[in-house]
Amino acid sequence: MKTLGPALAFALPLLSSAPTWAQNAPATWTEHWFEHNQTVSRVYQDKDVAVYFDSAVNRSITWPNGFVGDVWRYTRRTYGQFGTDAQLYAIFHTAKYSGGHPSTYFDTSHDSRNVIDVGSSSSTAWTSGTGNDLDIVTHEVAHIVEGASKGVHNSPAFGLWGDSKWAEIFVYDVYVGLGRTSDANRWYNLMLNTTDGFPRSNTHWFRDWFYPIYKNYGGATVLNRYFSLLAQYYPKNGNDYARSLNWGEFIHFWSGAAGVNLKTLATSAFGWPTEWETQFVQAQRSFPFTYASPGPNATTLYQDINHGGYAAALPVGRYNLATLKAWGVRDNDITSLKVANGYKVTLYADDNFTGASLTKTADDASLVDDGWNDVATSIIVEASGAASSQLIQAESYSAMLGIITEATTDSGGGSNVGAIDTADWLAYNNIQFPVSGTYTVEYRVSSLSGGGSLSLDLNAGATVLGSLNIPSTGGWQNWTTLSHTVNVTAGTYNVGIYAPTGGWNLNWLRITRTP
Repeated sequence: MKTLGPALAFALPLLSSAPTWAQNAPATWTEHWFEHNQTVSRVYQDKDVAVYFDSAVNRSITWPNGFVGDVWRYTRRTYGQFGTDAQLYAIFHTAKYSGGHPSTYFDTSHDSRNVIDVGSSSSTAWTSGTGNDLDIVTHEVAHIVEGASKGVHNSPAFGLWGDSKWAEIFVYDVYVGLGRTSDANRWYNLMLNTTDGFPRSNTHWFRDWFYPIYKNYGGATVLNRYFSLLAQYYPKNGNDYARSLNWGEFIHFWSGAAGVNLKTLATSAFGWPTEWETQFVQAQRSFPFTYASPGPNATTLYQDINHGGYAAALPVGRYNLATLKAWGVRDNDITSLKVANGYKVTLYADDNFTGASLTKTADDASLVDDGWNDVATSIIVEASGAASSQLIQAESYSAMLGIITEATTDSGGGSNVGAIDTADWLAYNNIQFPVSGTYTVEYRVSSLSGGGSLSLDLNAGATVLGSLNIPSTGGWQNWTTLSHTVNVTAGTYNVGIYAPTGGWNLNWLRITRTP
């Protein structure tokens, strides 16, 4: 086993074979892997974790009982289930086996259990329950996530990000998700200055790659979405990923998770060798998902009543059984759910949206009362109710080129955007389109002489939705409303307004979903 140092160097075990399932955590367990041969004793157990100590660990240490369970419960809520045994087996050693390793339910080497096995050369190990004690535990759980998410075995990115890079953002997110603010800040400051020599010298994986993705594109949701996309699209042999990712594929899958093309971010963080461009283009052809963000979570499905057990948060979409499995949901395994305001969820007893159905538009802590305990095999998540509308004030732009703001005499007062010349533009970030379909977009405009035009686009011109000519309104504060209909795939986008021809003002735009 590796030596534990300041950089948190831990070992990832070989992943192999298919699982057999244990029903209860045994009172003792004799290790039979690597150089481990200790008989460890169970010192704590609940429905989520079983904690084992070797004979040298101080029995007065109790912090793992709560902390390990918190980490594992958060992990299952975020990434879904990991096999049919809900428990994580956490083994602690004192004065031996410095470092740690994980194992997953796929691995017969550890009796087909989800395991973290950590040790320290110190005779007083694990007494603080702070700092590195917490970090090593959480780090090893990160490897279970990358090696066994969504019912698929192995980590196609391990050859690229190595032992620690994925774990760095995972640990940070767990601390944030558990409300451990001081630990999150401590870890953030530690990782901010961490550098590596791959894929080039002085690479800041956390600072320049993972943290910007996490911060800007959805936090835990974007991390989970990466593994969902892998499970849906990446080639497999049975339950194992068939091969490792190349760099172009790696950037493509993270772009899909983030909902934007991350080539620019990757170039800044890692460089962009010629072969990466070739790989990236080929990845877009081989795995033709778009970079449109799937939008906000509309529902969260839970394994147990009262929103317990593992959880899976889903955006608007149609989920047959194969897709549900890719999102970490087992067949016939949902007992409660939460539904965000403005959405509805239709559960189907059979695959491909057939058989008996049940529709929910609000939270339900128990589907048992409806006769739907562990019934759902496919699900449709969609917006509910009448057409929804969002008004965007022109001056609330996220970025712009060339314009000014000024007071307006239009109804409602406030400000308008003016001095729009040819090639000027405005961008409004994180605009949500809850469902795929037709939207009416209205623009409140004015123009002294007319002859101007505008175009509407998504994500810095990646998709142009349509354009309008702007007539004369007889004055810079004489306002009229123009509109057109556009088709948009559900998601969250940066919406842009571009001026092919200038000479007009803009007070607001309104986007309305067409029923």
